[in-house]
Amino acid sequence: MSRNADVAALFEEFADRLEAKGVKYKPNAYRRAADNIRAHDRPIEGLAAEGEEAVEEISGVGDAISTKVVEYFETGEIEELAELRDEMPVDIQALTSVEGVGPKTAGTLYETLGITTLDELEAAAEAGEIREVKGFGPKTEENILSNVAFARQAQERERIGDARPLADDVLELLRGDGAVAQAEVAGSIRRWRDTIGDVDVLVASEDAASVVETFTGWAGVSTVIESGPEKASVRANGVRIDLRVVVPEEYGAALQYFTGSKNHNLKVRNVAIRRDLKMNEYGVFDVSDVEDPDAGQRVGERVGGETEESMYAALDMPPIPPELREDTGEVEAALEGDLPELVERSDLRGDLHTHTNWSDGRNSPAEMVAAAEERGYDYYAVTDHATGPGMVGGVGLDDDELREQMDALQDVAADADLELLHGVEANIGAEGDIHTDDDVLAELDVVVASPHAALDQDPEAATERLIRAVEHPSVDIVGHPTGRLINDRAGLDIDVRRVAEAAAEHDVALEINGDPARLDLHGERVKTAIEAGATVAVDTDAHRPETLDYARYGVHTARRGWCEPADVLNAWDLPELRSFLH
Repeated sequence: MSRNADVAALFEEFADRLEAKGVKYKPNAYRRAADNIRAHDRPIEGLAAEGEEAVEEISGVGDAISTKVVEYFETGEIEELAELRDEMPVDIQALTSVEGVGPKTAGTLYETLGITTLDELEAAAEAGEIREVKGFGPKTEENILSNVAFARQAQERERIGDARPLADDVLELLRGDGAVAQAEVAGSIRRWRDTIGDVDVLVASEDAASVVETFTGWAGVSTVIESGPEKASVRANGVRIDLRVVVPEEYGAALQYFTGSKNHNLKVRNVAIRRDLKMNEYGVFDVSDVEDPDAGQRVGERVGGETEESMYAALDMPPIPPELREDTGEVEAALEGDLPELVERSDLRGDLHTHTNWSDGRNSPAEMVAAAEERGYDYYAVTDHATGPGMVGGVGLDDDELREQMDALQDVAADADLELLHGVEANIGAEGDIHTDDDVLAELDVVVASPHAALDQDPEAATERLIRAVEHPSVDIVGHPTGRLINDRAGLDIDVRRVAEAAAEHDVALEINGDPARLDLHGERVKTAIEAGATVAVDTDAHRPETLDYARYGVHTARRGWCEPADVLNAWDLPELRSFLH
């Protein structure tokens, strides 16, 4: 496992602390370097071992930053960063996790009130001290106080996009061990929830001690929390990973049990009880002739347990996909033979929301198209940002620039082995207006309209805002409809059913944004939208080639919402897609 994410986090902290001190320009350079280090395909520790010139092969990393990277791997710290921490001993990550508190605000509150932690921030807001600081006021103080609880909760859970690659590394390690018969993640990460508390890993093996030794000896481990004959817990990249080893004949039972959810398992166990069966983490047992079924965990004849399929089959049920195991009707549907045929990653035929270096993407249209071709897509849309609310720093394209891009993309399309669609990500204003000229919108292949500002509206205003956007004659897709950023901001609180009913009426798709920082709409809301008759689009919002793989997270989120291929706009063939687009 590479250390790229660890090093990127250090430079993000570096940027925040410099910005908190009022340093200009340099923070942005550090953030760009952090992004590129995180995305680089070679392990940063290997480059550092080769020297500063090797580190500088990463885009955006010059000699000043490469020197610090090498220093970190040689000494275990970056002296300048340590000095910044000493100068301002604040928990910068925790404070800036509060919506409305950026690095500059954190710096000001430390200088004026000595605030260093979330608890101190909350106490100062409750005492009315923040409003007395120059440049703040009662409204700012109220917003900070209302967002502290959300930030505190966010500190306790990891985004699946941060945890899943780590889990994949653990599975690769364990599956390479000869003592391991099977290995899989369990818990909320296997159900593909958008955030997880820790990573649960389950292994089938006859040699548990050997597996535990392999696990605790993994190079990615920073701390061994505990270790026993059949269990172990470690910390890697700040994430807790719990291992449990079971014998192969009980693996399916344990996988079903530890995948959960609690409510799903309770519902399934109740089905078992009605059939004189006992279901637990060791298997399914026939207790019809047993006087005391509670006498032990393995009482009665075992009728299932080696595989998950056998656990459900013992109850005359097909296996229920992990993403559905939330007690939202999946047990009843399974018993009635009415489970959905969930969408698969292979069903996607294109991506309808992506960016290039014409706006805030990192790569040219030709490079992004080439990456889409590598993924076997039939069609692909370039939808760079338009100007409008929420677009800062000259990111968005104005009407003339969009027309200029139309001409430029013709050459790219001529060389492409897929259908290149020219679109835009337009901005939905606070009142639902679209901030791009109607004539320009009418010339484009696909129009994604997204909210980027005024994301603290009350539910009624937010709902009406999106409905008005849906009613625009050129809008095809509402992008990341709530505007949420997981663990950073809650986004718009909308009546999804009303918006979905309007979208169905006007042939507008609601997006499942696959960026693991968004996953917007998320699972429960996707299910509501589908039930209301709406179509969804599983897009990546990719800003560089490798993030086209965010489709993985989008598809699993769609599956959590009970989506079948027919529900997903970009699982349709090109003629069907074109008949939908305005």
